[in-house]
Amino acid sequence: MKFKALIFLGFLAVFASASEVRAQSTLTPVDKIVAVVDEDIILRSELDQALSGIRRQYAGRENQLPPNDVLERQVLERLTLVRLQLQRAEATGVKVTDTEVDDAITRILRQNKIDFNQLQQQLLQDGFSLAEFRRTMHDELMVQKLRQRVIESRSDVSPSELEIALASSTARKGEVRLSVLLIGVPDGASPEQVDTARTKAEGVKKLIDEGSIDFTAAAIRYSDAGQALEGGDLGWRRYDQVPPSFADLVAGMNIGDVSQPMRTPSGFYLIKLTDRRETSKIVVTEFNARKIVVRITELQTEAEAKREIDAIYDRLQRGEDFEKLAKEQSDDDATAPLGGEIGWFPLEGLDPEFSELITTLKDGEYSRPFREATGWLIVKRTGTRQADRTEFYVRGQMMESLRMRKGEEAYEQFLRQLRGEAYIDYRLAKS
Repeated sequence: MKFKALIFLGFLAVFASASEVRAQSTLTPVDKIVAVVDEDIILRSELDQALSGIRRQYAGRENQLPPNDVLERQVLERLTLVRLQLQRAEATGVKVTDTEVDDAITRILRQNKIDFNQLQQQLLQDGFSLAEFRRTMHDELMVQKLRQRVIESRSDVSPSELEIALASSTARKGEVRLSVLLIGVPDGASPEQVDTARTKAEGVKKLIDEGSIDFTAAAIRYSDAGQALEGGDLGWRRYDQVPPSFADLVAGMNIGDVSQPMRTPSGFYLIKLTDRRETSKIVVTEFNARKIVVRITELQTEAEAKREIDAIYDRLQRGEDFEKLAKEQSDDDATAPLGGEIGWFPLEGLDPEFSELITTLKDGEYSRPFREATGWLIVKRTGTRQADRTEFYVRGQMMESLRMRKGEEAYEQFLRQLRGEAYIDYRLAKS
């Protein structure tokens, strides 16, 4: 059994290891310190546990992993970033309750279609106790909340930014699957450090071009990006979700191409276009309707409103015109002058009860009186059509993508700053 969601072994091992020292009060004589992170430490046992998880994750594909010293450094860097984020979360008052941990575990059980006993058995097989798993979930939620807080404070999108993005040549070009390899450059790097990173990136690109190593193996071995141990795979993304610095470059690439090293604030990126697919037109069913509303107010009780809506319904049953009655009797100021006309609308975002009512009616039919939040309602469905909502969804997706992109860039900058301000002393050679 393998878990989806958070419980793939390598990730769980890294997060559990980052959490473990927080539950320890003493150091055993055989344990060693492999890193000092501000006033915190990372133990050799934590690093070994994380490495074991990564190796189990790559069972049968060990040749894709970098040499042990490189792998140790990569995993230690991940542990360090987790520790720094947890420190900042605690320092800024981020809290996670036991109930939130319980809810997260329940979601994992539901997503993986397993029960609690199966979870415990799988954790035991993978070398984790339930207490360790709960600590892992707690700390993962802490980091999620910190990330959300940073992103929300730095991801506002102005109307002009949205319009510029929509007008760009990349706004409607489907989806791409990308992999990235980053040769990192620290903030405030000297020209010599930048040149060294550029030379390394060019050397890796040459190895890939010559066929000495494929991109996935190169990313695992050389990349400083967070996706290194996944071979640099970013998964499928719409073009508008691709960072602007990548988008124009990717638009001109063929499937399988690997870019030349590209300078960014984080360092030098190699980008591989793994696949590309077009998105189809979005067509949805829209409905047109009219409504008659009788509100419950301080001057009209619920009983009085019910008697009035029933009287209107009786008049409809006797053949009176719906539009005429809406103009005369409806309390809805927006639609009454229009004969109760609501206009065309999709079901998305509607109250579930109203959606169900509209779909059960046929064109030309009206409903029985039903209660809503502010009073009583009769609805008549007047039409149905298939509408192209591509433009509407493109705008919504673009806004979401711009916010996501800004948020990701902001959090990447936040992590670089967090690491740059921290005191970090790696002691691998001494352990």
